[in-house]
Amino acid sequence: MLLSLCNEVLRDYSFPDQCRVAAALGYRGLEVAPFTLANDPFSITEAAAIEHRRIAADHGLVITGLHWLLVAPAGLSITTDDRALKGKTLSLLQHVVELCAGMGGSVLVHGSPGQRMLSHAATPEAARDNALECLERVASWAMAAGVTYCLEPLSRNQTDYVNTVGEAAKIVDAINSPALKTMIDTSSAGLAEEEPVDALIRKWWPTGRIGHIQLNDTNQRAPGQGENKFTPVFRALKDVGYEGTVAVEPFVYEPDGATTAAMAAGYIHGILENLA
Repeated sequence: MLLSLCNEVLRDYSFPDQCRVAAALGYRGLEVAPFTLANDPFSITEAAAIEHRRIAADHGLVITGLHWLLVAPAGLSITTDDRALKGKTLSLLQHVVELCAGMGGSVLVHGSPGQRMLSHAATPEAARDNALECLERVASWAMAAGVTYCLEPLSRNQTDYVNTVGEAAKIVDAINSPALKTMIDTSSAGLAEEEPVDALIRKWWPTGRIGHIQLNDTNQRAPGQGENKFTPVFRALKDVGYEGTVAVEPFVYEPDGATTAAMAAGYIHGILENLA
């Protein structure tokens, strides 16, 4: 397994310093949120993507993928009835798929809860149809770029569209593209699923529908900074033969981002050493 850090944890640092700090803490990759690189991700060029890939490599890291895809510019939505807005949203998604490939990433995480609400369309059914159309288009772009696009189930306190792995799996099956998968975010899973996270891994990984794992506590802090136990999670990942990326994605950084990243890395490396 490759331990990656979601780069917004270190957003107060320049990108080269994000790489320096992450590498020093024992991470092997960064998962990048486009809004941390530019206020308008449309402005990030292919050349810039390649340069970020080089900077990461200079620090011994890989860019494992992209997430928080629709935070900026404001107002985007995959569920909207507005044709112009849908077109702009799709244009950005196509762009970030290409950026991910240029950065050497392998996975894109479609979270962005505020940009996928059922209330963005006239009816919930229309919203779901709009999202399905968008995801089908994105899957084709991901396939062409050689990356995997993951629809992230998120807890109900964040969005009302796709809250569980089972719901996401139905969409993955409907689109039926090898470039579209779902994933497990441990915080959202801990809040939305009936089964514990380790059971979800054992249930869903063998189906081939899981493409990524993100790690965070249900208190929104990093692994090791809350009451959630992560040893069962890593034991399940080991038992099913998972060899992909696990990305640390806390939302609360206490006392600060670098310390949060350090605590998570130490906690996770300790678990992995004990399971070895």
